[in-house]
Amino acid sequence: MSRRHGKEVTMPLDPYLAERLHLLAGITFADLADPDAQSRFGAFMRDPAQWVHPDVTVANREIAGPHGPVPVRTYTPPRPGSAAVLWAHGGGFLGGDLDMPEAHVVAAELAARTGAVVVCVDYRLAVGGVRHPVPVDDVCAAWRWLRTELAADADAVALGGASAGAALALATALRDREEGRRPADLLLLAYPFAHFPVPALDSTMAAEMAALPPTMRFTTADVEFMVENYVGRLTDLPRDALPGAAPLHGLPPVHLLVSEYDDLRPSAELLARQLTASQVEVRTYLAAGMPHGHLNRTPALTEVDRSLDFFADALR
Repeated sequence: MSRRHGKEVTMPLDPYLAERLHLLAGITFADLADPDAQSRFGAFMRDPAQWVHPDVTVANREIAGPHGPVPVRTYTPPRPGSAAVLWAHGGGFLGGDLDMPEAHVVAAELAARTGAVVVCVDYRLAVGGVRHPVPVDDVCAAWRWLRTELAADADAVALGGASAGAALALATALRDREEGRRPADLLLLAYPFAHFPVPALDSTMAAEMAALPPTMRFTTADVEFMVENYVGRLTDLPRDALPGAAPLHGLPPVHLLVSEYDDLRPSAELLARQLTASQVEVRTYLAAGMPHGHLNRTPALTEVDRSLDFFADALR
């Protein structure tokens, strides 16, 4: 259930996903090391139709960063327009890469739908001793490169990301503001992981979420692990690590995508209220029936297609 204008509206989990929940029954994240569990999880993640790569040119390169070279991947449509986008994937600050749909499919689709040149940044993950602010530094380096070299003459340049990547994009925008640099023209934030602690679900949504399997949930322990792994502690967090704690005034307009069935949904919704209170223009879209990370699927699912159009419309 979801509350809109004081009325309760039923928005069940997407039927295609609901029909496949049995594939995840009894599986936890730890179980995914088992081949059978991996196979079942893969079957759940399979979409109703195969994604067809749009007509965009993809190229890999490295740009200079304060901690060494930063890999980026560019997506260039046949007739590039005057817009460019830097995009950062999610993964709890410790997972994800340029090949995941949340990076590759999103970037290719945005380039094809808008004519923008899109760049995905392969920031260093919080593994092997890497911690904040290294991932932010990498995203900032890619953003500076895009602004000054790749898209120096672009009419509009957007900065965006999903989940942890949305936090990194927002932190990068805050650095621009603090350093007096030219800001992004637009922020595109998908189901952001912006706060710690994450606000609680309301009682109605918590009851609906309780029916979902563990691999579609974020427990308090999961969130604490991600934060401690990323920052190295659970207290006295830097304001740009989970940037919902930072002053948000003076940011460019924000397009905020919210997943309905998401333990991090309250973080996205709080961020929207904070931005409005900070006099930042914000537009939100609720992806009905979608769990967290739904951009890791393809436009074969209607709400993924609509979510991509939500960002594409902002760029056009």
